[in-house]
Amino acid sequence: MRAVDLIIKKRDKLALTNDELEFLVQGYTQGTIPDYQMAAFAMAVTLNGMTHQETTDLTMAMAHSGEILDLSQAAPIVVDKHSTGGVGDKTTLTVAPLVAACGLPVGKMSGRGLGFSGGTIDKLESIPGIKLDLTTEEFIRQLKEIGIVLTGQSADLAPADGKLYALRDVTGTVESIPLIASSIMSKKIAAGAHAIVLDVKVGKGAFMPTLEKARELAEEMVAIGELSGRRVIAVLSPMDQPLGNAVGNALELREAVEMLHGVGPEDYRYHCLHLAAYMLILGQKAPDIETGLAMAERARQDGSGLQKFRELVIAQHGDVSTIDNLDELPKAKFIELVLAEKSGWVNSVNAREVGETSVQLGAGREKKGDPIDPAVGIMVYAKIGDQVQAGQTVFEIHANDYEKLIQAKERLKKAIEITQDRVERPPYFHGVIGL
Repeated sequence: MRAVDLIIKKRDKLALTNDELEFLVQGYTQGTIPDYQMAAFAMAVTLNGMTHQETTDLTMAMAHSGEILDLSQAAPIVVDKHSTGGVGDKTTLTVAPLVAACGLPVGKMSGRGLGFSGGTIDKLESIPGIKLDLTTEEFIRQLKEIGIVLTGQSADLAPADGKLYALRDVTGTVESIPLIASSIMSKKIAAGAHAIVLDVKVGKGAFMPTLEKARELAEEMVAIGELSGRRVIAVLSPMDQPLGNAVGNALELREAVEMLHGVGPEDYRYHCLHLAAYMLILGQKAPDIETGLAMAERARQDGSGLQKFRELVIAQHGDVSTIDNLDELPKAKFIELVLAEKSGWVNSVNAREVGETSVQLGAGREKKGDPIDPAVGIMVYAKIGDQVQAGQTVFEIHANDYEKLIQAKERLKKAIEITQDRVERPPYFHGVIGL
């Protein structure tokens, strides 16, 4: 078998077999197939697409390029969730404890943020001392003991994906649906979860700007789940404006924990409870969405979700006093308000602009390895469909650099659009695939 023949086959819009895709992935991981040939393959896929079976075979080949976790030794069903990224998307920090408190183990390996999209691991690092580089043995033991683990991604999981992703980033092939789907799902499958809820974002602050593209990606990943023997549901959720109020690491952690206390913005509450309910359905703890919602809401109201999060922090050596007293979380030196310049209805709160402004303040990284300031960020106090008065607070900037604060203020003034006509609130979800 030769790589060039498989490139030609895909160039000519023919489907590759499982053996052919395994040959490509193994050869590229081991270094016998060079970057230029894999780049040609990635471009052929970008231009000509793949069948669901091809994408599944590619996913499984990438998953098996490294270690595959066997979580069945910890529990018969372990559930995971994955978001395709967004602004203010701190849902894992609320959802995972709620689901675990309902008796369904949650084992999740999360990434760091890059660009305007924040990472769960960066947010957790706002807790002093927390350990986020668990070994496989530690991951499985903690899952068995307390039913919840949140840790960074292991380099041993799907190494082919890391190598291929870096290549796609410099060859104009990042936006290929089969390559995105196989990248996400190979890591999820390697991490061992039996059931996965996917939160596929769509809009200005999402990787997928249109509902059509987001739906295509969601359907592709659900198909991979079906063909690989995993239970998978994909939720299509809007990301034209930030989710919840908080954007920034310690600010988002605070909002996530406050939701476990039973308080917080309505859009975030709705989002968390529904994702938790779908996870409980997949994990066979709830027969339907109504039961799942009731279970998640009970875990939120009775404090068991909060207690499960405390257990997680203690198990991973974090300073739990910062969770018990949220005022101990990192704080910024400067806090400045941005006021509405006129009265009217909020027509737009540009999630991407808010996210990029937050990165500019130091809450995110523009390239891998950039340092993160956990204290800085933005509180968003106006949402699409809100009626506001001139002089009302629409943003609150948390900064440690005064010059950056001034730049952020000017930028945020342009991130919100206020009109004279009444504006309808957007839906919380655009639909669910695979249920």
